[in-house]
Amino acid sequence: MLKDAYPYYLANEAVFANQDLEVTDKYSGDVATRVAMADAATIDQAIEAADKASAAMAALAPYERQEILYHCVKRFQERFDELAEALCIEAGKPIKDARGEVTRLIDTFRVAAEEAVRIEGEVLNLEISARAKGYRGMVKRVPIGPCSFISPFNFPLNLAAHKVAPAIAAGCPFVLKPASRTPIGAIIIGEVLAETALPKGAFSVLPCHRDGADLFTTDDRFKLLSFTGSPDVGWDLKARAGKKPVILELGGNAAVVVDEDADLNDAVERIVFGAFYQSGQSCIGVQRIMIHDKVYDALKSKLVEKTASLKMGDPKDEDTFIGPVISEGEASRLENWINEAVDAGATLLTGGKRNGAMLEATLLEDAPAGTHIVEEEAFGPVAVISRFSDFDAALQAINDSKFGLQAGIFTRDLYKAQKAWDVLEVGGVVIGDVPSWRVDNMPYGGVKDSGLGREGIRWAINDMTEERLLVIRTPQ
Repeated sequence: MLKDAYPYYLANEAVFANQDLEVTDKYSGDVATRVAMADAATIDQAIEAADKASAAMAALAPYERQEILYHCVKRFQERFDELAEALCIEAGKPIKDARGEVTRLIDTFRVAAEEAVRIEGEVLNLEISARAKGYRGMVKRVPIGPCSFISPFNFPLNLAAHKVAPAIAAGCPFVLKPASRTPIGAIIIGEVLAETALPKGAFSVLPCHRDGADLFTTDDRFKLLSFTGSPDVGWDLKARAGKKPVILELGGNAAVVVDEDADLNDAVERIVFGAFYQSGQSCIGVQRIMIHDKVYDALKSKLVEKTASLKMGDPKDEDTFIGPVISEGEASRLENWINEAVDAGATLLTGGKRNGAMLEATLLEDAPAGTHIVEEEAFGPVAVISRFSDFDAALQAINDSKFGLQAGIFTRDLYKAQKAWDVLEVGGVVIGDVPSWRVDNMPYGGVKDSGLGREGIRWAINDMTEERLLVIRTPQ
């Protein structure tokens, strides 16, 4: 069970300043616990502490950063069930999905620990002409400085980990703002970090009101901003961030193509998982399903049958696949989008019923262009199927979107796979699987309205460090 109350973490210290933030059980709607909220003055103190900790963080030897990260791995393993239960309650995440996320949290910190001792430099040949004779160069990577992190509600552990773990590996202090709806996972990460030898001020974890949160974006003491969330918010933050680099992981309406040579039994299992795991609340969740004419009817039948069989209910139940979405308001929005599509000519194949924050796994057929369910990010258990006869046209349909995060292609044709990789305007192309697939050491991110920059431990470390050049002249 959750504790009755949780602190925030200010400069490595737990502070029970108040109990202003009520965190609800997303299935029952009851208040599950209360969390301290930071005000603008507290956020300012956290930024000042991070700024002062920069030199000490940068001075940590790589093996010392690695030891801190391995301590986190050990403690997360020991607290595995507690972390999974917290996710199940605060996010309404079905317990099997919650355990999967804890596993990814552990993977992310483990990979960061491995990469902490691999931050390499480069030797440069500067003798490109006679004037440079006797000169040589070397480059090393150094921490960029204090980082501002804003993480979302849908993966409260893993998406926070993808900011926190690389920062420690790189030697950067940070201030993390977790989502107010799901702050517990980040606070437990803070609990574990407080057990380590991180320098004073190296980290703060601060749930906060919007009036103070502006400092996470505008304060020039931060040298990098990393935000995961909605496109509207993300691009606004970038516009106000000033000179600091900005990394944005935003939305999507990911598509999957099933070509005529696909293994349909395999495809249906993966597509239903990709569309409805996490109750559809994933920015790379399958939203648009494009099926070749020759296999359309057979795959449609299998998809409807499999989708209709998914159990919806209490996320604590081991057999539950569909739990609540994050709020009744979000469920109502999705219900309206389904009704809009049907009114515009789409066919409701299965699902569509809502009860509070619970929405059935829903499949629509032939939703017209211009409807929200086709053009925008659903972020819930709704997907749309359509048919195609020309592979090139299917690729173009994927590109006909303001989003470009990942895409999945079920084909056994090597040339089509290569063409998809060449043509698709997305951050990643997954062959033989759904766009929802991700492992935590790969580069991950999108183009267009899906974001800017890449996550993935090595890529994040690269963003959190900068090159410093040394030139040596040897007199001739």
